Amino acid sequence: MSENFADRLLAACEQKNSRLVVGLDPSYTQLPAAIKNHRAFNDETDPQAATDAIVEFCTRVLKVVAPLVPAVKINSAFFEQYFWQGVEGFWAVVQEAKAHGLIVINDAKRADIGNTSQRYATGCLAEPGEQLDGFVGPDALTVNPYMGGDSLEPFIKTAGAQNKGLFVLVRTSNAGAAAIQDQTLSDGSPLYLHVGKLVEQWGGGVVGARGYSSVGAVVGATNVAQLAALREALPKTIFLVPGLGAQGGTADDVAKAFKADGTGAIINASRSIIFAFADKKYEGQSFEAAIEAATRETNQQINAALGR
Repeated sequence: MSENFADRLLAACEQKNSRLVVGLDPSYTQLPAAIKNHRAFNDETDPQAATDAIVEFCTRVLKVVAPLVPAVKINSAFFEQYFWQGVEGFWAVVQEAKAHGLIVINDAKRADIGNTSQRYATGCLAEPGEQLDGFVGPDALTVNPYMGGDSLEPFIKTAGAQNKGLFVLVRTSNAGAAAIQDQTLSDGSPLYLHVGKLVEQWGGGVVGARGYSSVGAVVGATNVAQLAALREALPKTIFLVPGLGAQGGTADDVAKAFKADGTGAIINASRSIIFAFADKKYEGQSFEAAIEAATRETNQQINAALGR
C-alpha cells in the first residue's frame, strides 16, 4: 500500500527544501507570445487550438519548476472551458506533472450530495489505470464543505482508500469571503473556525505517521490573524495557502501557517510564477527563465521567513 498522502507531501517538501506549490491557471490571453503566436495555437475561439496552447505552456512550465517544488495545483476550470478538448488537455497535463515526480492537486472545488458526491470522488480521486491506458490521477482534490459532512464523506472515504488527499475550503482569500466565512456564531466564534474544527474532526481517521491528516484545509494568506488562529486550532491539518504574490500576501504573512518546525503548510503561488515573464524585473529573459527565477526567489523568500 502506498504511503499516506500527508506523509508523502511532507517528504516531498523536505526533499526539495520547498513548501511552494506552483498553481497552473493557464489563461490563454496571458500566454507568452512564443506560444500564443504560433500558427497552431493562435486562435482562442478554436477549443482545440486553445487547449493545445495551454497544454504546451503548462508542459514547458512543468519542466522548469519540477526540480524546484514538491507539487503543482492545476485549476481544472481553465481547461474545462474548452469542452471535451479541454478535459483531455487537463489529463495530459496531469500525466506530464506525474511523469516529473510532482504531487498534483486538482483544484476543482467539488462537492454535492449523496451519490453525486461519490461520482465526483471517483472521477477526481480514483486511479483510472488500465481503463484509460494506464493514466494516473491527481494526488489530491479541493472540495467545498458548505453542504456539510455527508457531502464530503464520499470524498474522504475514496481519498483514504486511494491514499489521496483533500483540501477543504475553510477561509478563502477572495474579497467577498468575509460576508459568509467571518460571520459570528451563537457561541461567539467565527464560522471559518467552526468549519476548520470540523475539518480536523473529519480527517481524524487518515492521520499519517508524521501526525498530519490527509484531509487538509484551504486557508488564505490575506488575513494573518485568522491564519494564525487556525494554525493554533488545527494541529493535525495541513494548510494549502493561496494568496501569496498576485493577491497581496507576503512570505512573512504565510509563515503564520506553519508550526515552529517548518511543517504544516504548503504555499500556492500562481500568476506571480507562471506569468513572471510579464514583470519588468525579468524583461529580456525567455518566459522559462523568468518562471525559473521567480520560483527560486519565492522559495528563498518562504524559507527565509521560516528561518530555513
